[in-house]
Amino acid sequence: MGAIRTPRDKWIEEGLRALAAGGPEAVRVEVLAQALGVSKGGFYGYFRNRAALLEEMLDTWERGVTGDVIERIERDGGDARERLGRLFDFVGSGGAPVTSAGVELAIRDWARRDEGVARCLRRADNRRMDDLRELYGAFCADEGDVEARCLITFSLRIGDHLIAADNGPRSRTEVLAAVRSRLLG
Repeated sequence: MGAIRTPRDKWIEEGLRALAAGGPEAVRVEVLAQALGVSKGGFYGYFRNRAALLEEMLDTWERGVTGDVIERIERDGGDARERLGRLFDFVGSGGAPVTSAGVELAIRDWARRDEGVARCLRRADNRRMDDLRELYGAFCADEGDVEARCLITFSLRIGDHLIAADNGPRSRTEVLAAVRSRLLG
């Protein structure tokens, strides 16, 4: 009986975890194999080298934060406000591992040093903003209002976990609920 191979997506997931923890330099085949509890030989059955893994990780991240998220919120239908509400819920819940704040920040930091990663990030950000424009545009007639809501929503997604400020007499949950209410109003 043959040994069970570690699935390709497990290598990618572990690579994304390592990226979030320590940047692209932390994505090392030996370290990933150890974290997965396997030998590194299985890695080469899927990827020709570390660069190929990094490329797959970027592709997986880009799909995960664009098409996969939209597909998830569109699945149950509803009007634009309902779909935006589901988007806020999904993002607020931490989403999937590929959409985690740690991976998001690591990709953004990596993009500052690598033009290929920067192109991927720009493409993903533009797709996310286009999706938001479509949703907000369904109930906001003013183009300026649509852009403002999109930028606030996207900025909140990227930066909320970086803000250490207190929220006055309200909890962060209450403040985020108030922001949500205003954006969807």
